[in-house]
Amino acid sequence: FRLGDDPEDVESATRFALRSVARRYRALSVEVSELDAQLDHLVAEAAPELISLPGIGTDHAATLLLTVGDNPERLGSEASFASLCGVSPVEASSGKVVRHRLNRGGNRDANRALHLICVVRMRIDERTRRYVARRTAEGKSRREIMRCLKRYIAREVYRVLVPATSPSPIGVSTR
Repeated sequence: FRLGDDPEDVESATRFALRSVARRYRALSVEVSELDAQLDHLVAEAAPELISLPGIGTDHAATLLLTVGDNPERLGSEASFASLCGVSPVEASSGKVVRHRLNRGGNRDANRALHLICVVRMRIDERTRRYVARRTAEGKSRREIMRCLKRYIAREVYRVLVPATSPSPIGVSTR
């Protein structure tokens, strides 16, 4: 439409466009609901223990399941899983100050899932809140505390996703 066109036509065209967008929105909302239900079912079937952990929902569990893949035995230890998720500590020391930072490598989606799980736990999980208070009293920054929590959560997730009976490449139990 151009300047000077009949306002009635502009209004009717706008109404038509808005109705079309509303129909599309409703259809996509139904599709999203169906896919969410399917994902809930698949994750609950694949790893029911994982979604029972505090702060871990279906979306984060699905991301972590995708990170581990169909062959969890390839992960030799929880340290290799932490590295795969990008939550293994990397030394970032300078002079006499000994510090660690998070590994910026690894699967960024898994790292994001662990980060969001960490944030949720810091808000709702009483055990995590006590840990944060204790570490803050020790002089740790929020960033350092989150680094430690992400590693702890990765360790917890690894133990759930990789069964204790999985043989490691050298024949030693993975736990």
